[in-house]
Amino acid sequence: MKTLMLGNEAVARGLYEAGCSFVSSYPGTPSTEITEYVAKYNEVYAEWAPNEKVAMEAAFGAALAGSRSFCGMKHVGLNVAADPLFTISYTGVNAGMVIAVADDAGMHSSQNEQDSRHYAMSSKIPMLEPSDSAEALEFTKLAFDLSEQFDTPVLVKMCTRIAHSQSVVTTGDRVEVKKDYQKNPSKYIMMPGNAKLRHPVVEERTKALTEYAETAAINVLEAGQSNEKGIITSSTSYQYVKEVLGDKYPVYKLGMIWPMPKKAILDFANSVDELIVVEELDGFIEAHCQSLGLSPKGKEAFGMIGELSQNIVREKFDKDILCGTKVDAVIPNRPPVMCAGCPHRGLFYTLAKNKITVIGDIGCYTLGAVPPLNAIDAVVCMGASISGLHGFNKANNGESDGKSVAVIGDSTFMHSGMTGLINIAYNSSNSTVIILDNSITGMTGHQQNPTTGYNLKGDPATKINLEALCKAVGINRVRVVDPYDLNECETAIKEELAADEPSVIISRRPCALLKYVKHNKPLIVDSDKCKSCKMCMRIGCPAISMKNGKAVIDNTLCTGCGVCEQLCKFGALKKVEEE
Repeated sequence: MKTLMLGNEAVARGLYEAGCSFVSSYPGTPSTEITEYVAKYNEVYAEWAPNEKVAMEAAFGAALAGSRSFCGMKHVGLNVAADPLFTISYTGVNAGMVIAVADDAGMHSSQNEQDSRHYAMSSKIPMLEPSDSAEALEFTKLAFDLSEQFDTPVLVKMCTRIAHSQSVVTTGDRVEVKKDYQKNPSKYIMMPGNAKLRHPVVEERTKALTEYAETAAINVLEAGQSNEKGIITSSTSYQYVKEVLGDKYPVYKLGMIWPMPKKAILDFANSVDELIVVEELDGFIEAHCQSLGLSPKGKEAFGMIGELSQNIVREKFDKDILCGTKVDAVIPNRPPVMCAGCPHRGLFYTLAKNKITVIGDIGCYTLGAVPPLNAIDAVVCMGASISGLHGFNKANNGESDGKSVAVIGDSTFMHSGMTGLINIAYNSSNSTVIILDNSITGMTGHQQNPTTGYNLKGDPATKINLEALCKAVGINRVRVVDPYDLNECETAIKEELAADEPSVIISRRPCALLKYVKHNKPLIVDSDKCKSCKMCMRIGCPAISMKNGKAVIDNTLCTGCGVCEQLCKFGALKKVEEE
């Protein structure tokens, strides 16, 4: 049956059709929907893991047991999972194991712009790279076959544009795959003696995969009208090339991005006058071509920063050969802001007001760094806020102890913040950590996590008690505040910073966008009392604006949280009930 599917949905369908029966992932844009879609198939067990390392290790365990398995993550998540990744390359698999990694060129929702293709090369694991939804489905199924044929995990690389765009796919039936587990210590126990014997196996496997790549059907040669130029490309870059150039020049599209063929590329290069590589981010394909003695053009024209587009590709080729249409529409800039009623807003306002140094973390609360709050000093990666605060305070020899905090979300705390808190307790760091508990994994679209009491499918699950957990790792001072209550927040922050021992403040209120959250009626403005002081604007709520010198509240956005009301010294902001 033919149907439209998102790229991520197509990967999920590929998992289903390939007989995958175990899925463990951690949500991260642009990979999240793969696991959300596959969870809808009752034949597949699917879960959210606390982090990507746990997800990959769980998927390996399932493959070891004889079930086809999968784990998905975004590019920075692969950093977290790199430890098992490199060793699973040595052990190989029993049943097929597929790992999807979604890159985010352009950094639409990420803290860096790394290129995951390097992980495939350095871990010596094959990587497939689909260029549309149909290939996303088929490549996922192929990945399981290659995994079992070559005894290796297989990476499937997505990117934002392929993951979140739709195209036509043809769906098929599910196959059932189950292998027996056989004890094999020399293959699966990676102590030095065994690992030394496995490394040559990995190198031979890479040679075999390179030979496979020479004639692999997913590496496609498309003829052109003129051999004046020849283009090697892959993924979304291929789509831009075809949209702009049509069939003017021959194109060699790599569906298997690692290992890449050698002879096939040399033959293609010899058939054209000039070789051009079109790829996003690093010159990965270009470097491979150079290693073969070729001199392609690529990064000098297309650069290593940001996404490509049809406009960029168009500008790099002579205009008289183009069949595409340049897109001239100017898209207005819409910077992200915290939602109206966001429970984090009042907490960040209080931190900024008291000039507290704030080491931040990854999540929607990272938006506390932007104007007008300007409340965060540094953000690195998942879980780094707590560890960073410890180092910051230790390096300052106690001078910053009462003037600095770490902020971290509930899901991120479970992901990789706990170990940092243990480090604070163990090494006696006089540091205050604020856990922003909004009862959900917010930034990636409201996924459950171990603190919410529900699993991926929405069924009741063990709910981790944050207060008990923090005390269990050695933090004696643990308190909960309502971030809508500014006085309570300020009192708690001042008291905990004044204490001469580690402490945790849990700022607890559900995300304003959760369906079960009931909002108060929107506030109103008494224009006669409004003095145009703009104090209400300091919290950056999108529901508040100024018009004709007076504050205005958009009642379609306002959730009635009342934070702005606490800021107005003139009583101009009121709840409807007061009228």
